Amino acid sequence: MSQDIRSLAPTSVWNHFADLNAIPRASKKEQRVIEFAKSFGEKLGLPTHVDSIGNVIIKKPATPGMESRMTVALQGHLDMVHQKNSSSNFNFDTQGIDMIVDGDWVRANGTTLGADNGIGVACIMALLSSKDIPHPALEALFTIDEETGMTGALGLKGGLLNAKVMLNLDTEDDRELTIGCAGGVDVTANGNYTEEKSPAGNSGLKIHVKGLTGGHSGMDIHKGRGNANKIMNRILSNLSERVEIRINSIDGGSLRNAIPRESVAVLSVPANQVSQVTGMVKDLAETLKKENHTTDPNLVIETSTVDNPALVITLDLQKNFIRSVYACPNGIYRMSPDIQDLVQTSNNVARILVKDGSYSIQCLTRSAVDSEKMDLAQAIKSSFELIGANISFAGSYPGWAPAPESSIVKLMSGLYVERYKEKPHVNACHAGLECGIIGANYPNTEMISFGPNITGAHSPDEKVQVSSVQKFWSFLLETLKRMPEAN
Repeated sequence: MSQDIRSLAPTSVWNHFADLNAIPRASKKEQRVIEFAKSFGEKLGLPTHVDSIGNVIIKKPATPGMESRMTVALQGHLDMVHQKNSSSNFNFDTQGIDMIVDGDWVRANGTTLGADNGIGVACIMALLSSKDIPHPALEALFTIDEETGMTGALGLKGGLLNAKVMLNLDTEDDRELTIGCAGGVDVTANGNYTEEKSPAGNSGLKIHVKGLTGGHSGMDIHKGRGNANKIMNRILSNLSERVEIRINSIDGGSLRNAIPRESVAVLSVPANQVSQVTGMVKDLAETLKKENHTTDPNLVIETSTVDNPALVITLDLQKNFIRSVYACPNGIYRMSPDIQDLVQTSNNVARILVKDGSYSIQCLTRSAVDSEKMDLAQAIKSSFELIGANISFAGSYPGWAPAPESSIVKLMSGLYVERYKEKPHVNACHAGLECGIIGANYPNTEMISFGPNITGAHSPDEKVQVSSVQKFWSFLLETLKRMPEAN
């Protein structure tokens, strides 16, 4: 890890971020970071509580002179998305993130950085450990598993927090104040199939789609970036219409909340048509590169010969599987008719795995309108029920309804204009934030979300802007200083 990180300003924030990033903290593998956060609070002598699901709550009294101000909850999530480039030799289970200072930005060496939401968590830690920053009473809430189901927020019980204002430090543009977000649901199609022997005289061929930009399946879905699973399916459909290819396996994408960047398929192809198929893929690759040259300039589609696979899926399933994936919606489903330029409903075909007699298609369906979210989920379900798949919905969470007239929105909007001489962008986002879920058990708590400039979240291109962290930090401190008297 670059020691240059620890010399960046504000040093307390960056040092806490470095300490946090030394801890492996994948979603659903957070035990080490839970213990890290618990130990942090206890070493400071602050009341520290780990709830039944693993969320960590640390409370700090107000500084002298601020005792009568409103108590503020500060919220961030401990987990991070683990993604790496295929060429990166990195083990997320055992290694801390290797960070690099690159001008005004901090990035990681071939992996996700964890600024989402590590910078927010580090700022909260810096406030809890501070001895000279004025602030009202603070309630720090560190949730778990935000990235793959929001189970931490879903499991948070009422009565643990007393704050009437919550600052969620988990957005990625320092000009924005976010006051609403989309809800989501995981849609999974699973099935089994009987394999059969590859046709005699065939050869093996591997197709690899890679180099796509990827990104956050909520915040980046409107950018039209290529989806490796849909691109691979288009290639397979095109080939199957002209040559009797047989599919042995497909392995594409990884996490539901990441736009898939890579997919690999292994085929059995008539030996005398290998060069023809290779040429067809090459021609289609040129077409796809032209279509995606703006959003995905580094797209690569390549073929290589492999041993002929012993088994393949049946022709009937192959044909119907390809058609079902083709029919499955991906990307923007509907823009909001009420909020300009806001994606209302979308789907990410995140993961496709076909191997050894079973298949799985994993989607993340999002919407600011719960009924429309479930309507799209039903459409996806219908697509895959046509091939006999078993469909499940899981991890459904609500959106967060905007409250633009709330006192915290007015306070922070006015403060932003005062400090930066321009209006902030007060908006809703298409990502899933925890505010809507937490608000179900804390309905009288006003909430707002903000953060520094982070780009490429959920991909190895993730980076955070140093100067923006400084802006975010000072804005956070001034917000706390301006909190009004408690009623």
